[in-house]
Amino acid sequence: MESANQDINLNSPNKGLLADAMTDVPVDNAARGAAPEGLTLAEEEELRAELAKVEEEIGTLRQVLAAKERHCGELKRKLGLTPLDGLKQNLSKSWHDVQVSNAYVKTSEKLGEWNDKVTQSDLYLSASSTLEDWNEKLTQSEAYKKTQETLSQAGQKTSAALSNVGSVISRKLGDMRNSATFKSFEDRVGTIKTSIRANGLSDM
Repeated sequence: MESANQDINLNSPNKGLLADAMTDVPVDNAARGAAPEGLTLAEEEELRAELAKVEEEIGTLRQVLAAKERHCGELKRKLGLTPLDGLKQNLSKSWHDVQVSNAYVKTSEKLGEWNDKVTQSDLYLSASSTLEDWNEKLTQSEAYKKTQETLSQAGQKTSAALSNVGSVISRKLGDMRNSATFKSFEDRVGTIKTSIRANGLSDM
């Protein structure tokens, strides 16, 4: 594990502290009890020594990982990368991993096979043919043609009615402007304007 210690010393702000942080866990010989069945005391001692060594290596690896994660965080901070960017990258990578996985590929292939079998089956072809026949019969039926003609005539009548309404309104406005009442009103408005202007000039 010497390389791991060197890695921490290079990348961690707590370099040189790993050896101090690692402590041996004492084993209580009295709490051991009798050796497990089928093991001699010598074999038990050997296994316990190996277990202690593995646990020590695990602890060292955890500290190496923590130092690497701190160093990674510092690099991301300097690059301006946010946790959201990391989340997007992880999701993209996870989706890519899913797409290239054997399960996804096999599922896609199975779905393609099922689709081919369904679209080529006699039941599907018969249903499609029946729907096409129904559609053709419907569009050629007298009821369908009459409905289309009725809708077309209704649209034409509506357009003609709106056009007639517009013509009537325009004609009524023209008649109103030419009426004696409207002309008398215009004359009065003109007289009022003239009086206002005359009074304004006299005041000056």
